[in-house]
Amino acid sequence: MNTSAKLFAAAAVAVAGATGAQAEKWDMPMAYAATNFHSEVGANFGACVTEGTAGELEIVTHPSGSLFAGNEIKRAVQTGQANIGERLLSAHENENPLYGVDSIPFLVSSFDEHEKLWEIAGPKVAAALAEENLHYLYSVPWPPQGLYFKKEVNSVADMAGIKFRSYSTATARMAELTGMLPVQVEAAELSQALATGVAESFISSGATGYDRKVWEHLSHFYEVDAWLPRNAVMVNMDAWNGLSDETKAVLEDCSAKAKAEGLQRSKEYTEFTLNGLKEGGMTVGRAGDALVEELKAIGATMTEEWLERAGDEGRAIVDAYKGG
Repeated sequence: MNTSAKLFAAAAVAVAGATGAQAEKWDMPMAYAATNFHSEVGANFGACVTEGTAGELEIVTHPSGSLFAGNEIKRAVQTGQANIGERLLSAHENENPLYGVDSIPFLVSSFDEHEKLWEIAGPKVAAALAEENLHYLYSVPWPPQGLYFKKEVNSVADMAGIKFRSYSTATARMAELTGMLPVQVEAAELSQALATGVAESFISSGATGYDRKVWEHLSHFYEVDAWLPRNAVMVNMDAWNGLSDETKAVLEDCSAKAKAEGLQRSKEYTEFTLNGLKEGGMTVGRAGDALVEELKAIGATMTEEWLERAGDEGRAIVDAYKGG
């Protein structure tokens, strides 16, 4: 869909609301494949809202960046080109360091630890989004992040010169500190980037690798549990404020269900996708102790850099988490 068509579709929704039409349709752009658990949870959320409002508000998901590319989604929702959308928050850390709180290397390495962190950080992130005309609904964590390569890697020195897919400030900085070459690639473009040699490595969960069948191009996945980034669903604030209290209540109820479903699906998907990578022919396992220690040293540097950028508010979040 070109930009003019996107704007026309958004305008049509706005006009429908202004004329008092009872039925309203919201298109929900999503960046990941339809078969990815985030997309499936989003589709269930949309169906929940549609059913809960008896069709007065219909939410239709558009996965794989088919409506807006991943890096366009947040802006599209902010400006009302889409009333609702899902986005990987850490991809916007350059706009506000708080959006990268879920990608501080090795601060958390398990689902339980991550949920504890998000209980503290979530309200702060929601407040930051509100300042950008966005109402936060819910978010779902990815499984713990690991490293993908097309060769055996036992030390940071082995990574030198490798073209590394980056999608956020944290991943770009990790590339720099390990001597790799950061290349900006959205999830929907990952398979092509690997096939053409634009990227030769990346950090993500087993889910992304499984969805994109990366065993066709890569050979090794190292479990390092670096962080658990979150995909957040957000609504244009003007669109949110235009809803009735009854409709808002339905959205909040469906959001709570989606958050719980997403967390459980993420946990279940972890082992399933790692087994899928093995079945595809990849070598899958924990990174060696020497590599992990080198990565944790890099993580410590990145943590201090994040704390410096995030200031008192960011340090308060980390201190509260560690002290809790």
